[in-house]
Amino acid sequence: MPAPRRPVRAAGLAPASAAPARLRVGIIGAGRVGAVLGAALAAAGHDVVAASGLSAASAERAARLLPGVPLLPADEVVAAADLVVLAVPDDTLSGLVAGLAETGVWRAGQLTFHTSGAHGLAVLAPAERAGVLPLALHPAMTFSGAPEDADRLFGAPFGVTSRDEHRPVAETLVLEMGGEPFFVAEDDRRLYHAALVTGANHLVTLVAEAADLLRAAGIGDPGRVLAPLLTAALDNGLRRGDRGLTGPVSRGDVGTVRQHLETLTDRAPQAVAAYVAMAERTTERALAAGRLKRHEGAPLLDLLAAARDQDPAGSR
Repeated sequence: MPAPRRPVRAAGLAPASAAPARLRVGIIGAGRVGAVLGAALAAAGHDVVAASGLSAASAERAARLLPGVPLLPADEVVAAADLVVLAVPDDTLSGLVAGLAETGVWRAGQLTFHTSGAHGLAVLAPAERAGVLPLALHPAMTFSGAPEDADRLFGAPFGVTSRDEHRPVAETLVLEMGGEPFFVAEDDRRLYHAALVTGANHLVTLVAEAADLLRAAGIGDPGRVLAPLLTAALDNGLRRGDRGLTGPVSRGDVGTVRQHLETLTDRAPQAVAAYVAMAERTTERALAAGRLKRHEGAPLLDLLAAARDQDPAGSR
């Protein structure tokens, strides 16, 4: 594996003298995200002293990315660390922080950051009351557990939420891990995360759905067909937004959409509800953007509404 590249400090941030000193780092949740961030912090000169992880996959990942780092219970990880990285599932984060607070293991002067996109600083309140400096640093990147995850971290955007006075520390930590920080207000954190889930997680589902339909149509290598098309569509969407829309909805081709619905109902009924939902939202956006006139979009919406009402899967 090539040596990690050192991040370049962005203009306008605090000078190196204001950066956190060499820290003893503890990783709670040595999973797909935590182990990668731990390795990045180690490459930046910090000392990863302990990690926790319950699964065999976490143990394997820690051995590969954090060699020599002992796996310990969560409270022992906190006790050993100056900086605690909380890389656990969203729904377990609150209970973990509060539970650690009840043990009295948090101490004044520590730093902690969590990697949850859905949470801001409120979830860290029990630690903050103990004198811990709280940060929310979310890498806006997908991590699958594959070896290339470490490379994906470099240049990845990080959604940063912090107190104003802690922002230089938060941004410096992100830069040390190879990322690029951008600020997300506490009240906007959930909307920010919903946006990323819509774009990344649902995109995987859409691609897999398209690939399955192509296989059903007798196409043996769906990736070969989809890769250039979806790459171009993604580029259009990022550069042009709704103006990059193509296809039957953008043309108001009610007949084509009707044929799609009939074919899907016959050959892939499990795909009808998703097709209808996406086609409705696409039509609404095309109307709002002026890509469709009202008299062109109304028949599409009527057709899709009727299909949704008739589809048994749509009522689940």
